[in-house]
Amino acid sequence: MTKARKDGLYLILLGTLMLLFLSVALEYSAPMSMIDLKGPYFGARCLLRHLDPYSQRNLMQVYLEERGDRTPANPPRSPQAIALGYLPTILPFTLPLAMLSFDLSRAIWMAFILSGLSFASFLCWSVAAEYAPVAAGFLLGFMLANSELIAFIGNPAGVAISLCIVGVWCFVKGKYVPAGILCFAFGLMIKPHDVCLVWLYFFLAGGTQRKRALQTLLVTVGLSLPAIVWVTEVAPDWFRELKSTLQAFSAHGALNDPGPASSGAHRLGMMVNLQTAISFFRDDPRFYNPFTYAICGALLLLWVFATMRTRPSPDKAWLALAAISALTMLPIYHRQLDTKLLILSVPACAMLCAEKSRTGHIAFLVTTAAFLFNGDLSWLIVLSTIGHLRIPNTAFFSHLLIAIQVFPAPLSLLAMSIFYLSVYVRYAPEVTLIEGGKTAQGEA
Repeated sequence: MTKARKDGLYLILLGTLMLLFLSVALEYSAPMSMIDLKGPYFGARCLLRHLDPYSQRNLMQVYLEERGDRTPANPPRSPQAIALGYLPTILPFTLPLAMLSFDLSRAIWMAFILSGLSFASFLCWSVAAEYAPVAAGFLLGFMLANSELIAFIGNPAGVAISLCIVGVWCFVKGKYVPAGILCFAFGLMIKPHDVCLVWLYFFLAGGTQRKRALQTLLVTVGLSLPAIVWVTEVAPDWFRELKSTLQAFSAHGALNDPGPASSGAHRLGMMVNLQTAISFFRDDPRFYNPFTYAICGALLLLWVFATMRTRPSPDKAWLALAAISALTMLPIYHRQLDTKLLILSVPACAMLCAEKSRTGHIAFLVTTAAFLFNGDLSWLIVLSTIGHLRIPNTAFFSHLLIAIQVFPAPLSLLAMSIFYLSVYVRYAPEVTLIEGGKTAQGEA
């Protein structure tokens, strides 16, 4: 192992230690721990009792009876505080936990998230280390050190994204493919809107990769159907209830409203989809939704076209995945918790950095900016600083304060997706990057 590889590995280990220490410290000191696990956990408890898991009344009843959280600092403020906002396909993963106490379940769930993110980061570093081990170690270590919130609140994205990255590594490397199929399928079941566009790459790539994507889809459907049938038998109106819950959360001024009036879109763990930035100019979904869909749709179509017109190779795959990991965050509801999918961009960034060209320098800057503006500690510092500022109570400064909070995250993701897409479109049909940053003519 060279000195550079050792240094890169040390940076990842440092980030992992910070993630572990801060996550555990928050878990035992902050009042909102594992709040995102409560819906899936108590939903599974309802299902075991043959109760409708999508009924907020049932969830609250089971929650109060079993007192999953006895901490007086964190009482259930409303039924929506533990609403189940996921598809029934998540329940097979929380049913085993629901057979245990909530305290034991949250410890196991946090261990899944911490170990999953660390392992996924190491897999991506093992690819990137062939090109720029220190740069890759810095990016991944920084990402891990800024991922405490996802472990602390127990958001399922931590498990889904980790499984997705493991599946990607297996597919691209051509190793342990059956395990990769299973991991990919599990990721799709837990949080499909985080994983589906990554899966789409392998489907569009054709050949062996398409075969693996179809096998993944088959396994996903096969594992999902029993859960859907069971939930439908217990709760025939589950889809309508889920839709009603999501609409309530997305109402104007509510927790998941992307507009400036939102009660939870612009603080720590903020929403990062492009609507949050566009709504600054006009807080009307009839304006910001079509605008967002037009921008993201155009980028997605270009990405699809570039993928379909080239034959796959490992290096092209990492470029494509870097672009789609950022673009996935923009069209629909996503939070900073979901941006851990950007771990997939590090191999492509390392390959470009190894060229030691202007493109490589831009790749590192753009990727670092996206990691910085979507990091937990980064925003904790920014929001704490804003909270201590004495800002004049004028319309101008109020708008400026909102802009500081809503623009950096989505716009950094948009810049990252445009950059990697432009590189992918330019490189994919013509060249294949090889170890050491050199280039060789590939298939046209």
